[in-house]
Amino acid sequence: MNFTAPNFNELTSKEWIVTNGLGSYASSTICGCNTRRYHGLLVASYNPPTDRKVLVSKIDETVYAGDAIYELGTNQFGDVINPDGFKLITGFERKPFPKVSWGNDAFRLSKTIFMVFERNTTVLEYKNEGKKTIRLDLNPLLNFRDYHSMMHENSQTDFYHSEEDEYIVFYPEYGAVPIYLAHTGAFVPDRHWYKNFHYERESYRGLDAAEDAFSPGKIHLELQPGESTFVALSLREHAKDQNFAQWKENEIQRLKKTGDSADDFTSDLLTSGSQFIVQRKSTDSHSLLAGYHWFTDWGRDTMIAMRPLCIDTGKQAVSKSIIRTFLEYLSDGMLPNRFPDSENDEPEYNTIDATLWLFVVLYDYHKKFKDSRFIKETIPYLEEIITNYMDGTRFGIHQTDEGFIYGGKGISQLTWMDARVGDKVVTPRHGCPVEIQALWYNALHIFIELVNICDVETTLEKRAGQSAKNLKKHFRERFLNSDGYLNDVIHFEKPADVSIRPNQVYVLSLPYRLLNKTQEKKVLKVITEKLYTPYGLRTLDTENSEFKPVYKGGPWERDHAYHQGTVWPFLLGDYFTAWLRINGDTAKNRRFIASQLETLKEHFYKRDCIHGVSEIFDGGVPGDGRGTIQQAWSVGALLKMAKLSRNGFDPDYSR
Repeated sequence: MNFTAPNFNELTSKEWIVTNGLGSYASSTICGCNTRRYHGLLVASYNPPTDRKVLVSKIDETVYAGDAIYELGTNQFGDVINPDGFKLITGFERKPFPKVSWGNDAFRLSKTIFMVFERNTTVLEYKNEGKKTIRLDLNPLLNFRDYHSMMHENSQTDFYHSEEDEYIVFYPEYGAVPIYLAHTGAFVPDRHWYKNFHYERESYRGLDAAEDAFSPGKIHLELQPGESTFVALSLREHAKDQNFAQWKENEIQRLKKTGDSADDFTSDLLTSGSQFIVQRKSTDSHSLLAGYHWFTDWGRDTMIAMRPLCIDTGKQAVSKSIIRTFLEYLSDGMLPNRFPDSENDEPEYNTIDATLWLFVVLYDYHKKFKDSRFIKETIPYLEEIITNYMDGTRFGIHQTDEGFIYGGKGISQLTWMDARVGDKVVTPRHGCPVEIQALWYNALHIFIELVNICDVETTLEKRAGQSAKNLKKHFRERFLNSDGYLNDVIHFEKPADVSIRPNQVYVLSLPYRLLNKTQEKKVLKVITEKLYTPYGLRTLDTENSEFKPVYKGGPWERDHAYHQGTVWPFLLGDYFTAWLRINGDTAKNRRFIASQLETLKEHFYKRDCIHGVSEIFDGGVPGDGRGTIQQAWSVGALLKMAKLSRNGFDPDYSR
């Protein structure tokens, strides 16, 4: 990206993020003006991949070129932008790392930012791109807080420091893990607080938007033409012989290997998707984060996202490790819905679908890797799941006489449409949700298929077969309505919920089918006409009285819009799987999918998070990204669409 007349709103609307495989990250806007509480140059995970703290908010730069002084930082204080260094920005690159360039007739300077893989370390490289020697002052602004909270001037957080060789050690408060800042310049202490940074994105979200940050002093450097210098921010002391340039080259090579693909867009998606794969300390194995900045590893998101991000991409060891991570926490036949931020809290199990998605994951895993030994290892867990779902487990989850899975009681929210405001359930789906029946039907058939592949004898096989047959017998009568689409939820004590929602797409996309071809075409037609956008599927028909066209405001307003029309990109993976299966796997139809990918491709490269895909978009006029800036299953959906447009429909998904 090149800029001749930089615009503050444009530059702050574009964000970037780099990660380290531990749940830590560095992230900001192109111009370095933090607009979120989650922005920071070092947001470190103290208990990977959770317990994240913002430690270094940013570094503001000042260039001295001859007699001229140029402040390159950009900050917002209320309605005031000071300094306004964004006006000197000439360009931004995202590949392989975020790189911003400033300049005019007097100087040229670039800053490149990357993290060291599996270390809580962020490295900044400053390079004099001009023809004259310049002096550079760096002003680090420090925080010490949970990444969900905000920091204000206080006496407890004093950032006492000591200088040791080529690094400064900051002690945020008594007993805290120190922050290391490695540099090659001269540090001049000048301790003071900067007050009332304004974070515009927090204001948009209806939250408190003002924060303070601590400046311990400045680092003075001199750069000859063409010369580079590195600054490292870390939780660990740097040995004197550390070679930052080598760290950079190592990370470049790692990313090249990660994004190995003949297609540039797919390569960039693979690299983007790798940001979600992390190490979980509690199990010493892999897990998968749902999204940045604020999500941890969620069971449902992991099961859905790991199929395109890990299995389809051939990451067998990672896939196996993630599955084992979640199986280790299997309880009463349920996978956890969410691992908490704090290691002192227990996992949450309020999900009816995450556990069922495990069967689809194992189905895909077997089709990809033919690893029957590992599949056999999972069979006892699958037996436990099916038995509990049939006989009853948490939250009233049980199998009905018609073979359906029923779940939900009180204020529990068990499906992915789980928004709740206090004691108010925004999208109450207690009963038999349509996608749960599709997942259960597939789980039963996949279980039977896997036990046969592994040649395992189990008394549960016959019972599973009878349940699947019973479910299919009653499904069309209960769910297929006279308007040709599927009811969203059926109940036994009140009429069915006939809202037009995207959950019915899973009946069309999963391997084992519940409808005939004619019925599938009618359902797909309704989804396409009522819910489809190039950004994703709407969560509710626009003609429904509960439809909310905009996702903004405080938690109450946002949660009331979250699943009431808001567009979700992740649903496109299953939508186009169903679309290609029903309409036919032809070259023309593959090209159509490629054409529909263009909107989100433009979003990926030019809007919101550069080289990322937002969690959601407004339901009325989708355009600007909402929710998290980088969501695992959103990136996964684009990978799935790209695969469908290249390779077509998988015949194993037509049972």
